[in-house]
Amino acid sequence: MAAAEAFASPKPLKWWVPLVQGIVAIIVGVLFLTEPGRTAKIAVFALGVYWLVLGVLDLLGLFRDRTAWGWKLFSGIIGILAGGLIVNGFLGGATALDRLLTTVMVGMALATVIGVLGLIYGILLLISGFRGGGAGAIIIGVITVILALIILFRPLATALALPLVIGIWLIIGGIISVILAFSLRGAQA
Repeated sequence: MAAAEAFASPKPLKWWVPLVQGIVAIIVGVLFLTEPGRTAKIAVFALGVYWLVLGVLDLLGLFRDRTAWGWKLFSGIIGILAGGLIVNGFLGGATALDRLLTTVMVGMALATVIGVLGLIYGILLLISGFRGGGAGAIIIGVITVILALIILFRPLATALALPLVIGIWLIIGGIISVILAFSLRGAQA
């Protein structure tokens, strides 16, 4: 294969791939809205399994490729610890209350991460605005900082609202994906 062929446009996306992704996203979004507790528990358990497997793969990857070994070691250990704690919170003789608490704690941890990232982003917007980025950057920066502080000071309320937000986000993304699928189908026909 010639170098020019390697960089040629990739195979066109099959139209049905975003259709299936969109339908699945809509179904999961509806589940988050209609059965938020049960769906959040399943999502948190799946996240725990994912982190656990990813952590093991990161550590095994050290035997194959030693570049960035410190980061791989760190992320592998963190993945195994976080995933292991979540999976243990669901399987290790866990009661319904244990599973609920694990779900809420993971939600609060995600809310805290969202709050910290929002605070950093808001501060960067403010700096950009004051350095000539304009009033828009300052206004959005102030709003972002305020929302981030609300999230940071109310992590439980944020964690409880996450299923609603995720459900709406999945439904909107799913609808966009279905529309994309049909536009791809029309373009490929």
